[in-house]
Amino acid sequence: MWLIVLFCLALGIFIGFQLPIFIPVVFAKYMSIAILAMFDSVFGGIRAYMESVFDTEIFLSGFITNALLAAGLAYLGDRLGVELYLAAVVAFGVRLFQNLAIIRRYLFRKPY
Repeated sequence: MWLIVLFCLALGIFIGFQLPIFIPVVFAKYMSIAILAMFDSVFGGIRAYMESVFDTEIFLSGFITNALLAAGLAYLGDRLGVELYLAAVVAFGVRLFQNLAIIRRYLFRKPY
């Protein structure tokens, strides 16, 4: 199972570096916060899988909703002249590290 995940990750990174896609500097903040939100969803999905409560519909809806909400907060903050995207960075960053810590505990848990 982990071999498939690592292979797909390596394949995705390879394809990503080969495609000539350039993001304009104007959209860099929106894309970075959306990617952070997507990583939060991915680690949440891995955690849910390890807890045997993974649901594809919840994962996909959270994946898209988190990315859109984060990008929307960044856009709204730009329109208001406030660095509102920092709220999303803190929220998703905290959740990302919490999920990663829980995943780590599951991986290193000793069977009794």
